[in-house]
Amino acid sequence: MQEKTKEIGSRVMELRELSEINPEEMADYLKIPVDTYYKYESGEEDIPASILYEISHKFKVDMGLLLTGEETRMHIFSVTRKEKGVAVERRKQYKYENLSERFIHKKSEPFIVTVEPREDGKKPSTNSHPGQEFNYVLEGRMKIYIHHHEIVLNEGDSIFFDSNYKHAMEALDNKPAKFLAIVM
Repeated sequence: MQEKTKEIGSRVMELRELSEINPEEMADYLKIPVDTYYKYESGEEDIPASILYEISHKFKVDMGLLLTGEETRMHIFSVTRKEKGVAVERRKQYKYENLSERFIHKKSEPFIVTVEPREDGKKPSTNSHPGQEFNYVLEGRMKIYIHHHEIVLNEGDSIFFDSNYKHAMEALDNKPAKFLAIVM
């Protein structure tokens, strides 16, 4: 996993340099500390899916290029077989599987996300990103924290929200929760 993290960071750095943008500008654009941005480029830290999404928009490339190093070519359809999507974010909180890394000029990014139950009992850390997000619970139950709200979602429930607001998901009942997330 560490090697993949370094490869993605290296691709991001190369695109940034080709675009003649300095790391400070990128950190400012992404609204993250510059030292965190340096850790992403060096591969010291995994780049969250929401940040990869923003980087791909900044450089006007498909997220698949950042993930795989290959230009996306599919423009009529793209099939992703069960559990064969590219792993995107490897934060302790979530496991992301990209379902459309090969399709070019996407208007959204679909993921299967697995949230493991928290052992520390603390509220999960939140993030935000421009756009909107749709989540549909496939397995388990989860609580979503968004803005000043806490909403429990059961299997089969869904939520559509403005992802500019800070949000996080938490698995309930001491079991993993799995959901389809579509980031737009």
